Amino acid sequence: MSQSDTGAALVTLTPAAVRQVKHLIQRRGDPSLGLRVGVKGGGCSGLSYVMSLEPAPREGDHVLEVEGLRVFVDPRSARFVEGTTIDFSLSNFLDGGFKFQNPNAARSCGCGTSFTPKD
Repeated sequence: MSQSDTGAALVTLTPAAVRQVKHLIQRRGDPSLGLRVGVKGGGCSGLSYVMSLEPAPREGDHVLEVEGLRVFVDPRSARFVEGTTIDFSLSNFLDGGFKFQNPNAARSCGCGTSFTPKD
């Protein structure tokens, strides 16, 4: 499944994010890996983003394909990340890395790795 019930993309990766994830997969030496995107409780704002490289989706996962990259989102996380854009930037060392633009966040922490969901 690549779209939400509203027809919007569940998550979007910018070209820079896709390049970085593909680079990480290449470094692992396993082209079958995909990107898992999700959330877990914790962080300064309530929920933290989690990303990992995994060989296959789990049962019930939403599976998207972005420029040949497979992306897996578990059903529990889907409602919190729906509509999120993931970017990657190394504009500076302190502020670089993956960035999340999430329309479901009421507020985000200063580093952008956790958020409080909207009610």
